[in-house]
Amino acid sequence: MSDNAILDKSSDFAVRVVKLYKYLCEEKKEYVLSKQLLRCGTSIGANINEAQAGQSKADFIAKMAIASKEARESKYWIDLLIKTDYLNKHDVHVQTLVNDIEEIVKLLTSIVKSSQGNS
Repeated sequence: MSDNAILDKSSDFAVRVVKLYKYLCEEKKEYVLSKQLLRCGTSIGANINEAQAGQSKADFIAKMAIASKEARESKYWIDLLIKTDYLNKHDVHVQTLVNDIEEIVKLLTSIVKSSQGNS
């Protein structure tokens, strides 16, 4: 873990999403919902990385807010994959994936709110 927990968590989550995408395509022959999750799930870390090089406080907040929206969208697609029986909510991998994205959403919400409060 580096000094930046949200960078690490978003990167680890992106790796899990890529692996989940491969699994859903190869094993479940599911291509539509998983592609949506792949896009937003990998976008979280990309936006957080961009925010680190933000040209201003407003730029930082904007990028982190986008990352937060992408995290919420990722949670939506994971929930939909569970509700449509592509993922089993009782599977330990699925449970930890849900826990991870919920934690990322909370962290990003906190970062955006505190950054806005400090500006």
